[in-house]
Amino acid sequence: MNKRSDHEELHALAGDFREALRHSVYLVRRLDAEGELSAAQLSTLKMLLDDGVRVGEIARNLGVRVPSATEQIIKLERAGLARREPDPDDSRAVRVVLTTEGRAAVDSANARRNAVMAGILSSLSEQDRQALAAALPVIGKINASLLQ
Repeated sequence: MNKRSDHEELHALAGDFREALRHSVYLVRRLDAEGELSAAQLSTLKMLLDDGVRVGEIARNLGVRVPSATEQIIKLERAGLARREPDPDDSRAVRVVLTTEGRAAVDSANARRNAVMAGILSSLSEQDRQALAAALPVIGKINASLLQ
């Protein structure tokens, strides 16, 4: 195989992978369509699971500008699911953190989504489920490279 065809194959794989991800995002958004939180609200809450994050990071992860992320945060604060507090690493900044109610909402949504996804995965063959499980570490590496 020559360099040109390697390049073309890599770009074709990249395009196919991006398309699969796009469709996966749509699927994940529909998993909990009946839930009380929007997909964006739930995504924001999940970002806060560890020690919370700054508003700018939330905006970057959601692919929106800071004012749009701030609107999401205000809605979550009003619902009692998140709160802002001083950033321990920078006295000029604030971090958005989960409340106890916010963590419960994430846990509940995860349980509902996992149940729906398990039903979908049950329709796959054992071989397909094994292939999916084998691909997860590779997808994790791709995701980690985007965070750097």
